[in-house]
Amino acid sequence: MASAQGLSQLDQEEFAAALEGVFEHSPWIALRAWKLRPFDSRAALLAALCGVIQQASRAEQQKLVCAHPELAGKAAVRGELTEESTREQAAARLDACTPEEFERLQDLNAAYREKFGFPFIIAVRGLSRTQIIEQFSARLENGQETEFQEALRQIEKIAALRLQERVEE
Repeated sequence: MASAQGLSQLDQEEFAAALEGVFEHSPWIALRAWKLRPFDSRAALLAALCGVIQQASRAEQQKLVCAHPELAGKAAVRGELTEESTREQAAARLDACTPEEFERLQDLNAAYREKFGFPFIIAVRGLSRTQIIEQFSARLENGQETEFQEALRQIEKIAALRLQERVEE
């Protein structure tokens, strides 16, 4: 496990490589955060990474949101998820859905994407399939901007959890 101080000593490409997977298919976040070093703690590193997202253009934020996979979606079925997403969805037992749960998730994915234009994002760690489905259904009631901001908050939460596994406090 690396330290934030140790990561601060890496060159930009090494830094981005060390943080690969913290954000889905979005190395630009780490590349920009590198310029804000040194980081004296995991919390400082996370704040810098999240700050990059908050300062990004709306188009960049949209691309980040759209880089995330659907829950129990086609990419999961085909085995195309990132290692991090595969592990998180499996821990939430989304890989063991009943046929009814799987169908419900597919319906929710379709309705959500149709309404908002991006995939539903939730930090699944610690949630049951039932809780995930309940939150999925509830968030379909949100307005466009509310849900976009919630997606960004969930991405930051996912990143915080992933950093806990990689960077010592």
